[in-house]
Amino acid sequence: MNSRRESRECSLQMLYIFDTCNIPVETVLDSFSHSLPTVRVYRDFAAKLFRGVCQRREEIDCLIKKYAKNWGLERMAAVDRNIIRLALYEILATPETPTSVIIDEAVEISKKYSTKDSSKFVNGILDKLKTVRDNN
Repeated sequence: MNSRRESRECSLQMLYIFDTCNIPVETVLDSFSHSLPTVRVYRDFAAKLFRGVCQRREEIDCLIKKYAKNWGLERMAAVDRNIIRLALYEILATPETPTSVIIDEAVEISKKYSTKDSSKFVNGILDKLKTVRDNN
């Protein structure tokens, strides 16, 4: 596993475990140590995304609630919720990555890990959230 996409997928898997099982961040990272990318830059990117979402989760969730009208976080599928969190963190924390790339990656990951309609849902929510980069 040695690409940014695979780093995002690994981060999503860790976020899912963190979100649904309420396991401490470092425990999740330790349990995924064998699954992280072997190339250091991608391993570091996966860990950065995971830790960043966990550290800024309250801020991220507030923004999602603000922009996802009629969709409480608890109503979202856990995979979709964490894909959106991951992409929003990346929008906020990596200004060097174009927002369109982040959203495209999130949509493709949702096609792989969630339901057939999830990609439309994820795209719709992130399309609204993409403006937060300009507002921060």
